[in-house]
Amino acid sequence: MAEQKKAAVHGISEDALQHFTTYKYSSVDKSPLSHYVLRHYWNACVEFLPLWLAPNMVTLLGFFFVIGNVALLELMDPDLIGPKYGWVCFSYAFGVWAYSTMDNIDGKQARRTGTSSGLGELFDHGIDSLNCTLASLLETSAMGLGPTKLGALTALIPTLPMFFSTWETYHTHTLYLGYFNGPTEGLLIASTIMLLSGIYGPGLWQRPLADLFGHSDLLGSLSFRDCWAPLLLGSFLVAHLPSCVYNVAEARRAKGLPLAPLFLEWTPMFVFSGALVAWLGSPHSALLRDNHLCLLSLTLSFVFGRMTTKTILAHLTRQPYPYWTVLLLPLVGGAVLVNLPYLGFQPISAEIEHFYLWAYFVLSLVVYFRWAYLVITAICDYLGIQCLTIPKEKWKGLQQQEQKAKAPVERARARSLSLEKGKHA
Repeated sequence: MAEQKKAAVHGISEDALQHFTTYKYSSVDKSPLSHYVLRHYWNACVEFLPLWLAPNMVTLLGFFFVIGNVALLELMDPDLIGPKYGWVCFSYAFGVWAYSTMDNIDGKQARRTGTSSGLGELFDHGIDSLNCTLASLLETSAMGLGPTKLGALTALIPTLPMFFSTWETYHTHTLYLGYFNGPTEGLLIASTIMLLSGIYGPGLWQRPLADLFGHSDLLGSLSFRDCWAPLLLGSFLVAHLPSCVYNVAEARRAKGLPLAPLFLEWTPMFVFSGALVAWLGSPHSALLRDNHLCLLSLTLSFVFGRMTTKTILAHLTRQPYPYWTVLLLPLVGGAVLVNLPYLGFQPISAEIEHFYLWAYFVLSLVVYFRWAYLVITAICDYLGIQCLTIPKEKWKGLQQQEQKAKAPVERARARSLSLEKGKHA
Protein backbone atom coordinates (compact mmCIF):
# COMPACT_ATOMS: atom_id res chain seq x y z
CA MET A 1 0.00 0.00 0.00
CA ALA A 2 2.85 2.38 0.87
CA GLU A 3 4.57 1.66 -2.47
CA GLN A 4 1.34 2.19 -4.36
CA LYS A 5 0.79 5.54 -2.65
CA LYS A 6 4.36 6.57 -3.43
CA ALA A 7 3.94 5.59 -7.07
CA ALA A 8 0.72 7.57 -7.31
CA VAL A 9 2.52 10.64 -5.99
CA HIS A 10 5.11 10.18 -8.75
CA GLY A 11 2.38 9.96 -11.37
CA ILE A 12 2.78 6.24 -12.14
CA SER A 13 0.37 3.70 -10.77
CA GLU A 14 1.32 0.30 -9.35
CA ASP A 15 -0.41 -1.35 -12.32
CA ALA A 16 1.73 0.66 -14.70
CA LEU A 17 5.01 0.00 -12.90
CA GLN A 18 4.54 -3.76 -12.88
CA HIS A 19 5.18 -3.86 -16.63
CA PHE A 20 8.81 -2.93 -15.97
CA THR A 21 9.33 -6.35 -14.37
CA THR A 22 8.44 -8.11 -17.66
CA TYR A 23 10.28 -5.65 -19.90
CA LYS A 24 11.94 -6.96 -23.07
CA TYR A 25 13.64 -4.66 -25.55
CA SER A 26 12.72 -5.10 -29.22
CA SER A 27 14.28 -3.37 -32.21
CA VAL A 28 14.82 -3.83 -35.94
CA ASP A 29 17.73 -2.07 -37.66
CA LYS A 30 17.79 -2.46 -41.45
CA SER A 31 20.66 -0.06 -42.08
CA PRO A 32 23.44 -1.75 -44.14
CA LEU A 33 25.88 0.80 -42.70
CA SER A 34 25.04 -0.34 -39.16
CA HIS A 35 25.15 -4.03 -40.03
CA TYR A 36 28.30 -4.20 -42.14
CA VAL A 37 30.43 -1.37 -40.79
CA LEU A 38 29.41 0.44 -37.62
CA ARG A 39 28.42 -2.52 -35.46
CA HIS A 40 32.06 -3.69 -35.51
CA TYR A 41 33.14 -0.20 -34.46
CA TRP A 42 30.52 -0.11 -31.68
CA ASN A 43 31.47 -3.59 -30.44
CA ALA A 44 35.10 -2.47 -30.22
CA CYS A 45 34.21 0.79 -28.46
CA VAL A 46 32.14 -0.83 -25.71
CA GLU A 47 35.15 -2.94 -24.67
CA PHE A 48 36.92 0.26 -23.62
CA LEU A 49 34.19 1.10 -21.10
CA PRO A 50 34.88 0.10 -17.49
CA LEU A 51 32.41 -2.34 -15.97
CA TRP A 52 31.52 0.13 -13.22
CA LEU A 53 30.15 2.64 -15.75
CA ALA A 54 26.34 2.45 -15.80
CA PRO A 55 24.62 2.36 -19.23
CA ASN A 56 22.51 5.43 -18.44
CA MET A 57 25.68 7.31 -17.55
CA VAL A 58 27.09 6.34 -20.95
CA THR A 59 23.98 7.88 -22.55
CA LEU A 60 24.33 11.01 -20.42
CA LEU A 61 28.04 11.41 -21.22
CA GLY A 62 27.21 11.30 -24.92
CA PHE A 63 24.64 14.05 -24.42
CA PHE A 64 27.21 16.17 -22.57
CA PHE A 65 29.31 16.25 -25.75
CA VAL A 66 26.41 17.99 -27.50
CA ILE A 67 25.62 20.31 -24.57
CA GLY A 68 29.28 21.32 -24.38
CA ASN A 69 29.28 22.21 -28.05
CA VAL A 70 26.08 24.24 -27.70
CA ALA A 71 27.92 26.25 -25.03
CA LEU A 72 30.86 26.58 -27.45
CA LEU A 73 28.44 27.79 -30.12
CA GLU A 74 27.18 30.52 -27.79
CA LEU A 75 30.77 31.68 -27.23
CA MET A 76 32.17 31.39 -30.77
CA ASP A 77 29.17 31.80 -33.08
CA PRO A 78 26.22 33.37 -31.24
CA ASP A 79 24.88 34.84 -34.50
CA LEU A 80 24.85 31.39 -36.18
CA ILE A 81 26.54 32.81 -39.29
CA GLY A 82 29.32 30.22 -39.19
CA PRO A 83 32.30 29.92 -36.82
CA LYS A 84 35.33 32.01 -37.66
CA TYR A 85 37.72 29.19 -36.73
CA GLY A 86 37.62 25.75 -38.35
CA TRP A 87 38.38 23.94 -35.10
CA VAL A 88 34.96 24.95 -33.77
CA CYS A 89 33.26 22.99 -36.56
CA PHE A 90 35.63 20.09 -35.91
CA SER A 91 34.48 20.18 -32.28
CA TYR A 92 30.84 20.11 -33.43
CA ALA A 93 31.56 17.09 -35.64
CA PHE A 94 33.39 15.24 -32.89
CA GLY A 95 30.65 16.03 -30.36
CA VAL A 96 27.84 14.74 -32.58
CA TRP A 97 29.82 11.63 -33.50
CA ALA A 98 30.68 10.98 -29.83
CA TYR A 99 26.99 11.33 -28.97
CA SER A 100 26.08 8.89 -31.75
CA THR A 101 28.68 6.40 -30.54
CA MET A 102 27.55 6.57 -26.92
CA ASP A 103 23.91 6.31 -28.01
CA ASN A 104 24.70 3.05 -29.79
CA ILE A 105 26.89 1.42 -27.15
CA ASP A 106 24.81 2.17 -24.05
CA GLY A 107 22.58 -0.84 -24.76
CA LYS A 108 25.64 -3.02 -25.34
CA GLN A 109 27.04 -1.85 -21.99
CA ALA A 110 23.70 -2.74 -20.37
CA ARG A 111 23.85 -6.30 -21.72
CA ARG A 112 27.55 -6.54 -20.86
CA THR A 113 26.90 -5.57 -17.24
CA GLY A 114 23.54 -7.35 -16.90
CA THR A 115 21.72 -4.11 -16.11
CA SER A 116 19.15 -3.95 -18.93
CA SER A 117 15.78 -2.54 -17.88
CA GLY A 118 12.86 -0.53 -19.18
CA LEU A 119 14.38 2.49 -17.46
CA GLY A 120 17.31 2.26 -19.89
CA GLU A 121 15.01 2.52 -22.90
CA LEU A 122 13.12 5.42 -21.33
CA PHE A 123 16.35 7.22 -20.43
CA ASP A 124 17.92 6.61 -23.85
CA HIS A 125 14.94 7.85 -25.87
CA GLY A 126 14.40 10.71 -23.43
CA ILE A 127 17.94 11.96 -24.09
CA ASP A 128 17.41 11.46 -27.84
CA SER A 129 14.31 13.65 -27.63
CA LEU A 130 16.21 16.39 -25.81
CA ASN A 131 18.99 16.21 -28.37
CA CYS A 132 16.70 16.63 -31.39
CA THR A 133 16.86 20.43 -31.48
CA LEU A 134 20.38 20.77 -30.08
CA ALA A 135 22.59 18.69 -32.39
CA SER A 136 20.75 20.28 -35.32
CA LEU A 137 21.38 23.74 -33.89
CA LEU A 138 25.10 22.94 -34.27
CA GLU A 139 24.37 22.12 -37.89
CA THR A 140 22.68 25.50 -38.36
CA SER A 141 25.85 27.15 -37.06
CA ALA A 142 28.24 24.99 -39.10
CA MET A 143 26.35 25.78 -42.32
CA GLY A 144 26.15 29.48 -41.47
CA LEU A 145 22.38 29.57 -41.91
CA GLY A 146 21.89 32.26 -39.26
CA PRO A 147 18.76 33.00 -37.22
CA THR A 148 16.59 32.64 -40.32
CA LYS A 149 13.56 30.53 -41.16
CA LEU A 150 15.89 28.05 -42.88
CA GLY A 151 18.11 27.99 -39.80
CA ALA A 152 15.06 27.36 -37.61
CA LEU A 153 13.85 24.59 -39.93
CA THR A 154 17.27 22.92 -39.76
CA ALA A 155 17.35 23.10 -35.97
CA LEU A 156 13.78 21.97 -35.36
CA ILE A 157 12.84 19.53 -38.13
CA PRO A 158 14.37 16.45 -36.37
CA THR A 159 11.43 16.62 -33.97
CA LEU A 160 9.18 15.33 -36.78
CA PRO A 161 10.87 11.94 -37.40
CA MET A 162 11.47 11.52 -33.65
CA PHE A 163 7.79 12.04 -32.87
CA PHE A 164 6.56 9.58 -35.48
CA SER A 165 9.17 6.96 -34.55
CA THR A 166 7.95 7.26 -30.96
CA TRP A 167 4.32 6.93 -32.09
CA GLU A 168 5.32 3.87 -34.13
CA THR A 169 7.10 2.31 -31.15
CA TYR A 170 4.08 2.89 -28.91
CA HIS A 171 1.86 0.80 -31.21
CA THR A 172 4.32 -1.85 -32.42
CA HIS A 173 6.39 -2.12 -29.20
CA THR A 174 9.42 -2.34 -31.48
CA LEU A 175 11.90 0.35 -32.45
CA TYR A 176 12.25 0.29 -36.24
CA LEU A 177 15.28 1.82 -37.91
CA GLY A 178 15.02 1.82 -41.69
CA TYR A 179 17.61 1.32 -44.42
CA PHE A 180 18.37 5.03 -44.06
CA ASN A 181 17.65 6.43 -40.61
CA GLY A 182 18.37 9.47 -38.46
CA PRO A 183 20.31 7.90 -35.57
CA THR A 184 22.79 6.30 -37.99
CA GLU A 185 23.01 7.92 -41.42
CA GLY A 186 21.44 11.19 -40.28
CA LEU A 187 24.02 11.84 -37.55
CA LEU A 188 26.83 10.67 -39.85
CA ILE A 189 25.73 13.19 -42.50
CA ALA A 190 25.47 15.93 -39.86
CA SER A 191 29.00 15.16 -38.63
CA THR A 192 30.30 15.15 -42.21
CA ILE A 193 28.69 18.53 -42.93
CA MET A 194 30.35 19.96 -39.82
CA LEU A 195 33.68 18.42 -40.79
CA LEU A 196 33.49 19.88 -44.31
CA SER A 197 32.58 23.28 -42.84
CA GLY A 198 35.70 23.07 -40.70
CA ILE A 199 37.87 22.28 -43.74
CA TYR A 200 36.38 24.56 -46.40
CA GLY A 201 34.50 27.09 -44.27
CA PRO A 202 30.73 27.57 -43.74
CA GLY A 203 30.60 29.51 -47.03
CA LEU A 204 30.86 26.17 -48.84
CA TRP A 205 27.09 25.69 -48.60
CA GLN A 206 26.36 29.06 -50.22
CA ARG A 207 28.64 28.47 -53.20
CA PRO A 208 26.95 27.65 -56.53
CA LEU A 209 26.88 23.92 -57.15
CA ALA A 210 28.16 24.60 -60.66
CA ASP A 211 31.48 25.73 -59.12
CA LEU A 212 31.86 22.30 -57.58
CA PHE A 213 30.32 19.99 -60.18
CA GLY A 214 30.25 22.00 -63.40
CA HIS A 215 27.15 22.01 -65.67
CA SER A 216 26.49 25.70 -65.09
CA ASP A 217 23.99 25.57 -67.97
CA LEU A 218 21.80 23.26 -65.85
CA LEU A 219 22.60 24.33 -62.29
CA GLY A 220 22.95 28.08 -62.83
CA SER A 221 23.48 29.81 -59.47
CA LEU A 222 21.78 27.03 -57.47
CA SER A 223 23.58 26.34 -54.17
CA PHE A 224 23.37 23.52 -51.65
CA ARG A 225 21.61 25.95 -49.33
CA ASP A 226 18.86 26.40 -51.95
CA CYS A 227 18.25 22.63 -51.98
CA TRP A 228 18.47 22.18 -48.21
CA ALA A 229 14.83 22.76 -47.16
CA PRO A 230 13.30 20.51 -49.89
CA LEU A 231 15.90 17.86 -49.06
CA LEU A 232 15.04 17.90 -45.34
CA LEU A 233 11.27 17.89 -45.85
CA GLY A 234 11.39 15.40 -48.71
CA SER A 235 13.51 12.88 -46.80
CA PHE A 236 11.02 12.98 -43.92
CA LEU A 237 7.90 12.75 -46.08
CA VAL A 238 9.28 10.09 -48.45
CA ALA A 239 11.81 8.04 -46.45
CA HIS A 240 10.44 8.17 -42.91
CA LEU A 241 6.74 8.90 -42.41
CA PRO A 242 5.35 6.24 -44.83
CA SER A 243 7.35 3.44 -43.18
CA CYS A 244 6.10 4.50 -39.72
CA VAL A 245 2.48 4.41 -40.89
CA TYR A 246 3.03 1.08 -42.66
CA ASN A 247 4.52 -0.61 -39.59
CA VAL A 248 1.72 0.65 -37.34
CA ALA A 249 -0.89 -0.45 -39.93
CA GLU A 250 0.64 -3.94 -39.97
CA ALA A 251 0.58 -4.14 -36.17
CA ARG A 252 -3.06 -3.04 -36.08
CA ARG A 253 -4.03 -5.43 -38.87
CA ALA A 254 -2.46 -8.33 -36.94
CA LYS A 255 -4.76 -7.49 -34.02
CA GLY A 256 -7.80 -6.92 -36.22
CA LEU A 257 -7.95 -3.24 -35.22
CA PRO A 258 -8.58 -0.18 -37.44
CA LEU A 259 -5.80 2.29 -38.26
CA ALA A 260 -7.83 5.46 -38.89
CA PRO A 261 -8.58 6.39 -35.22
CA LEU A 262 -4.84 6.50 -34.50
CA PHE A 263 -4.33 9.55 -36.70
CA LEU A 264 -5.92 11.59 -33.90
CA GLU A 265 -2.79 10.80 -31.90
CA TRP A 266 -0.86 13.09 -34.24
CA THR A 267 -2.65 16.03 -32.60
CA PRO A 268 0.24 16.95 -30.22
CA MET A 269 2.65 17.22 -33.15
CA PHE A 270 0.19 19.27 -35.19
CA VAL A 271 -0.20 21.63 -32.23
CA PHE A 272 3.58 21.77 -31.68
CA SER A 273 4.42 22.36 -35.35
CA GLY A 274 1.46 24.61 -36.10
CA ALA A 275 2.07 26.89 -33.12
CA LEU A 276 5.77 27.07 -33.97
CA VAL A 277 5.11 28.00 -37.61
CA ALA A 278 2.51 30.58 -36.53
CA TRP A 279 4.97 32.09 -34.03
CA LEU A 280 8.11 32.22 -36.17
CA GLY A 281 6.22 32.92 -39.39
CA SER A 282 4.45 35.97 -38.04
CA PRO A 283 5.76 39.30 -39.38
CA HIS A 284 5.20 40.66 -35.86
CA SER A 285 7.62 38.19 -34.22
CA ALA A 286 11.14 39.39 -33.40
CA LEU A 287 12.58 36.05 -32.23
CA LEU A 288 14.56 35.35 -35.40
CA ARG A 289 15.17 38.99 -36.22
CA ASP A 290 16.72 39.55 -32.77
CA ASN A 291 18.63 36.25 -32.85
CA HIS A 292 16.88 34.19 -30.17
CA LEU A 293 16.93 30.89 -32.09
CA CYS A 294 19.33 29.27 -29.61
CA LEU A 295 17.12 30.09 -26.62
CA LEU A 296 14.06 28.87 -28.53
CA SER A 297 15.80 25.59 -29.40
CA LEU A 298 16.80 25.01 -25.78
CA THR A 299 13.23 25.72 -24.64
CA LEU A 300 11.67 23.42 -27.22
CA SER A 301 14.18 20.72 -26.32
CA PHE A 302 12.39 20.35 -22.96
CA VAL A 303 8.90 20.82 -24.43
CA PHE A 304 9.39 18.19 -27.10
CA GLY A 305 11.40 15.98 -24.75
CA ARG A 306 8.51 15.76 -22.32
CA MET A 307 6.01 15.14 -25.09
CA THR A 308 7.82 12.14 -26.59
CA THR A 309 9.16 10.74 -23.32
CA LYS A 310 5.59 10.55 -21.99
CA THR A 311 4.74 8.46 -25.05
CA ILE A 312 7.70 6.13 -24.45
CA LEU A 313 6.64 5.80 -20.81
CA ALA A 314 3.10 4.94 -21.93
CA HIS A 315 4.55 2.31 -24.31
CA LEU A 316 6.62 0.73 -21.53
CA THR A 317 3.75 0.73 -19.02
CA ARG A 318 0.98 -0.18 -21.52
CA GLN A 319 -0.96 2.97 -20.63
CA PRO A 320 -3.32 5.05 -22.84
CA TYR A 321 -1.70 7.28 -25.42
CA PRO A 322 -0.80 10.71 -23.92
CA TYR A 323 -2.40 13.38 -26.08
CA TRP A 324 -1.34 16.41 -24.11
CA THR A 325 1.44 17.98 -22.10
CA VAL A 326 0.97 21.26 -20.26
CA LEU A 327 4.16 22.63 -21.83
CA LEU A 328 2.39 22.95 -25.19
CA LEU A 329 0.10 25.63 -23.80
CA PRO A 330 2.75 28.42 -23.61
CA LEU A 331 3.82 27.54 -27.17
CA VAL A 332 0.28 28.16 -28.37
CA GLY A 333 0.22 31.28 -26.19
CA GLY A 334 3.35 32.63 -27.86
CA ALA A 335 1.83 32.06 -31.31
CA VAL A 336 -1.31 33.94 -30.24
CA LEU A 337 0.61 36.84 -28.67
CA VAL A 338 2.65 37.67 -31.78
CA ASN A 339 -0.44 37.45 -33.98
CA LEU A 340 -2.64 39.73 -31.86
CA PRO A 341 -2.74 42.41 -34.61
CA TYR A 342 -4.79 40.00 -36.74
CA LEU A 343 -7.34 39.99 -33.92
CA GLY A 344 -7.51 43.77 -33.78
CA PHE A 345 -5.08 44.33 -30.88
CA GLN A 346 -1.81 46.23 -30.69
CA PRO A 347 1.33 44.12 -31.36
CA ILE A 348 3.49 43.22 -28.38
CA SER A 349 7.01 44.65 -28.21
CA ALA A 350 10.15 42.66 -28.96
CA GLU A 351 11.16 43.03 -25.30
CA ILE A 352 7.93 41.46 -24.06
CA GLU A 353 8.27 38.61 -26.57
CA HIS A 354 11.84 37.99 -25.42
CA PHE A 355 10.79 38.06 -21.76
CA TYR A 356 7.94 35.64 -22.56
CA LEU A 357 10.42 33.22 -24.19
CA TRP A 358 12.73 33.39 -21.16
CA ALA A 359 9.79 32.67 -18.85
CA TYR A 360 8.80 29.77 -21.10
CA PHE A 361 12.35 28.41 -20.93
CA VAL A 362 12.44 28.52 -17.12
CA LEU A 363 8.98 26.93 -16.87
CA SER A 364 9.86 24.13 -19.30
CA LEU A 365 13.16 23.47 -17.52
CA VAL A 366 11.52 23.19 -14.08
CA VAL A 367 8.51 21.16 -15.26
CA TYR A 368 10.64 18.76 -17.30
CA PHE A 369 13.28 18.01 -14.66
CA ARG A 370 10.78 17.74 -11.82
CA TRP A 371 8.71 15.25 -13.82
CA ALA A 372 11.80 13.33 -14.98
CA TYR A 373 13.15 13.09 -11.43
CA LEU A 374 9.84 11.81 -10.03
CA VAL A 375 9.38 9.25 -12.79
CA ILE A 376 12.95 7.94 -12.62
CA THR A 377 12.81 7.76 -8.81
CA ALA A 378 9.52 5.84 -8.91
CA ILE A 379 10.90 3.29 -11.40
CA CYS A 380 14.20 2.87 -9.52
CA ASP A 381 12.39 2.40 -6.19
CA TYR A 382 10.03 -0.16 -7.70
CA LEU A 383 12.77 -2.18 -9.43
CA GLY A 384 15.33 -1.71 -6.65
CA ILE A 385 17.96 -0.32 -9.03
CA GLN A 386 20.04 2.84 -9.39
CA CYS A 387 19.78 5.09 -12.43
CA LEU A 388 23.36 6.27 -12.94
CA THR A 389 25.47 3.80 -10.98
CA ILE A 390 26.06 0.05 -10.74
CA PRO A 391 26.41 -1.40 -7.22
CA LYS A 392 30.05 -2.06 -6.37
CA GLU A 393 29.53 -5.73 -5.52
CA LYS A 394 27.91 -6.28 -8.92
CA TRP A 395 30.62 -4.74 -11.08
CA LYS A 396 33.37 -6.26 -8.91
CA GLY A 397 31.83 -9.68 -9.52
CA LEU A 398 31.65 -9.00 -13.25
CA GLN A 399 35.28 -7.92 -13.21
CA GLN A 400 36.33 -11.18 -11.55
CA GLN A 401 34.32 -13.22 -14.08
CA GLU A 402 35.97 -11.35 -16.93
CA GLN A 403 39.44 -11.96 -15.48
CA LYS A 404 38.71 -15.67 -15.08
CA ALA A 405 37.49 -15.88 -18.66
CA LYS A 406 40.66 -14.17 -19.92
CA ALA A 407 43.04 -16.27 -17.81
CA PRO A 408 43.09 -19.42 -20.07
CA VAL A 409 43.61 -17.26 -23.16
CA GLU A 410 46.49 -15.39 -21.52
CA ARG A 411 48.09 -18.68 -20.36
CA ALA A 412 47.81 -20.09 -23.89
CA ARG A 413 49.38 -16.96 -25.31
CA ALA A 414 52.20 -17.14 -22.78
CA ARG A 415 52.88 -20.82 -23.69
CA SER A 416 52.88 -19.91 -27.37
CA LEU A 417 55.42 -17.14 -26.80
CA SER A 418 57.57 -19.48 -24.70
CA LEU A 419 57.59 -22.10 -27.48
CA GLU A 420 58.50 -19.47 -30.04
CA LYS A 421 61.45 -18.33 -27.91
CA GLY A 422 62.56 -21.95 -27.49
CA LYS A 423 62.61 -22.49 -31.27
CA HIS A 424 64.70 -19.40 -31.85
CA ALA A 425 67.10 -20.40 -29.05
